[in-house]
Amino acid sequence: MMNTTPLSSATLDALQHHNPELALPGYDRSKLKAGIAHIGVGNFHRVHQAAYIDQCLHLPGHEEWAIVGIGLGDSEQAQAKAAAFAEQDGLYTVTETGADGSANARVIGAMIDYLHAPADPEAVLERLSDPAIRIVTLTITEGGYNINEASGEFRLSAPEVATELAGGTPRTAFAYIVESLRRRRANGVGGYTVVSCDNLRHNGDTARLAVLSYAQAVDEELADWIAAEVAFPNSMVDRIAPGIPAEQAEALNSASGVNDQMPALAEPYTQWVIEDRFSAGRPDLAAAGVELLDDVTQHEAIKGRMLNASHMMLAYPGLLLGYRTVPEAMADEELHTLLHNFMEHDAMPLLDVPEGLVLDDYKNSVLERFNNPAIADQLTRVAHDGAAKIPVFYTATVKAMLSRGFNCRRVAFLLACFRLYLNGLDARGNRYEVNEPRLSNADWSLVRNGPPSAILDISAFRGLKLTQHARMVTTYNSVWMAITRSGVRATLQSLVK
Repeated sequence: MMNTTPLSSATLDALQHHNPELALPGYDRSKLKAGIAHIGVGNFHRVHQAAYIDQCLHLPGHEEWAIVGIGLGDSEQAQAKAAAFAEQDGLYTVTETGADGSANARVIGAMIDYLHAPADPEAVLERLSDPAIRIVTLTITEGGYNINEASGEFRLSAPEVATELAGGTPRTAFAYIVESLRRRRANGVGGYTVVSCDNLRHNGDTARLAVLSYAQAVDEELADWIAAEVAFPNSMVDRIAPGIPAEQAEALNSASGVNDQMPALAEPYTQWVIEDRFSAGRPDLAAAGVELLDDVTQHEAIKGRMLNASHMMLAYPGLLLGYRTVPEAMADEELHTLLHNFMEHDAMPLLDVPEGLVLDDYKNSVLERFNNPAIADQLTRVAHDGAAKIPVFYTATVKAMLSRGFNCRRVAFLLACFRLYLNGLDARGNRYEVNEPRLSNADWSLVRNGPPSAILDISAFRGLKLTQHARMVTTYNSVWMAITRSGVRATLQSLVK
């Protein structure tokens, strides 16, 4: 790679000399201590929560609020990530790129340590048990909370959980959280705050349900202590952070002058709204631009049911039509109109709006952000784990639509496209990756051997109770027949006339 400098604490001065426009941490990292542990250090965390904390560390008296990252996966990619963070002293670059082509690169210094849990589970437990850790944040994906969508209960019978509860090595976030809190209680140390930063309805409540359910299976008195000592504030997080292919990583590094093994890319837009309920203190998040409220319900509903739901509405037909990135699909006028109509006619009429927010403006901002050509977010990334994501982003909207007699053709089109997407083949005969870890063998058998409408009754969708609504089943079958007869394109055209 030409004219780039390796990234580490020792090279920061050289980086500044090579590229004076590169923003560097304006604080002494040698004085930092970790007060926050983050589980799941993916692209989103690195451009969102860590970027906010990086801003906080520039404030006086915030030296004890740095981050220790924790990785749970043990794939080759996860091991490479751990090695890269060790070589780079936890440093990495974030390039913010606007639709107009403007780009600003910044080195984030908030993470001062990274622990690879499979390599040393005890080191993770010791760190989480340390009184210095006062907040534990999570980005473990929508499906990572192990909630049965039909019953609303934590799945204690899930293989990893069952193995842990039988005495096996911790592998899940909940095993590490519960065991570390057990040790803290035994040592007379108070609890910490658990902050979910995943795109879930009431994500703090969901995290609380998962942690307390796990704790009850271990020790009911411990569960009672956690319920009293640990806060689980709900939050709403928003920023688009695409995956970075090797070619794009090289281009980002060439532009910044930094040889970063894991550069991150983000849009300029960022938002974090969180309930101001912390059991062991917090940094001055408001000074970094975080909105602290008593209740985030309306904000999370708007974001989930408009932006995230629209992402899903775009991903499946977009892939089937042969597109591979979000801006490519958004350049298709009919897909653009589909999203506009979904938000305006299906989602917006059912939402409660917080004071000062104009839904029309929010809708337009979503469409504009998806159109950003610099953020070439992969449709496969958006589509990934749809069996977990679709219920999260559509349950409230679909239930309200059915109860109020709304036309459900756009939702039926989404579900039909999801069913067709599972084949992994687009209309041009090209294949794409399908990654659906939440579909069981029974679900796959139902999809492959049952009627087309069987998709409505896979285990992940049973909480929606779609098969109990004859109108929904009839609408779905009508849309499926249209796709079978005329194709995805012609069916889409009929929806946007």
